[in-house]
Amino acid sequence: MYSVEICAGGGGQALGIEQAGFEHLALVEIDNAACSTLKANRPTWNIIEGDLAEFSGMNYKGINLLAGGVPCPPFSKAGRQLGENDERNLFPEAIRLVDEIRPQAVMLENVRGLLDAVFDEYRTRVIGDLEKLGYHAEWRLLNASDYGVPQLRPRVFFVAVKNDISEYFTWPKPIERNPLTVGQVLYDLMSANGWTGINRWSLRANDIAPTIVGGSKKHGGPDLGPTRAKKAWASLGVDGRGIADSAPNSDFVGMPRLTCRMVARLQSFPDEWSFVGKKTPVYRQIGNALPPPLAKSVGEQISQCINIAAKNRLRGGIGIGYPNRGRKKGIS
Repeated sequence: MYSVEICAGGGGQALGIEQAGFEHLALVEIDNAACSTLKANRPTWNIIEGDLAEFSGMNYKGINLLAGGVPCPPFSKAGRQLGENDERNLFPEAIRLVDEIRPQAVMLENVRGLLDAVFDEYRTRVIGDLEKLGYHAEWRLLNASDYGVPQLRPRVFFVAVKNDISEYFTWPKPIERNPLTVGQVLYDLMSANGWTGINRWSLRANDIAPTIVGGSKKHGGPDLGPTRAKKAWASLGVDGRGIADSAPNSDFVGMPRLTCRMVARLQSFPDEWSFVGKKTPVYRQIGNALPPPLAKSVGEQISQCINIAAKNRLRGGIGIGYPNRGRKKGIS
């Protein structure tokens, strides 16, 4: 299975898709710190740093999957929901790449606000654009906590599959067990400096986390969100007004702040996944990421769809072309 990832950010979706069995032939990202993070964790990945508008998909024709997390601000309430009138809206570029690459499947994710009534016409238009290219497309709201992530994080997924294999795609089913609580997930990290109040805090932090927000470069330093979000964090015994450099000291009194590594753990990044940059850009990479387990769950369903279709075609005696791994010449 081969894929191209756009708007790769700090690698949450890319990692999940990799775990679902896909090999990335290219990852496109404009942010320098995020590109450094991707290179630090996966030196063999083909990281392309630059504007998506300048990226051509012609060298990747016929791959299995085009995936990405196009910018959220155009559809978020915090970004004023300007939609297609927002210069940061990259859905048109994604559709252009679908036309150029003609992958077997497309997987894009965004914020819950994209399902608001104000965008009904826009979503219908995007589906129509993909239908003209020969795809069956659907929007679906999935919550990360239904797939093992210790966080209430609703995300909107857009999945488009070529018409001739679309009957084999089904959305992932929620797992049957509840995710761990914030106190359980962060116990070892929060107690790293011998904090004597760890047990009391862990019992208080007895629920999953609110949605972690990453913010944008137009705003100040990192924190855990607007006033309502900070109140939700406070109910778990967490000070959401900023991000700490380290775990509480042994004699710390009060509500602790999270470190970037703690936030990454709540996003379900593996601890060995390192982030490059100063605290603010690192936090933004983490906060804006798609949790890997959620990306993996959808990616596995796409992989299964493609594999079932391939097996059925082989039984029917129809030849199937597999992509060439070359990066400089067309893939077919």
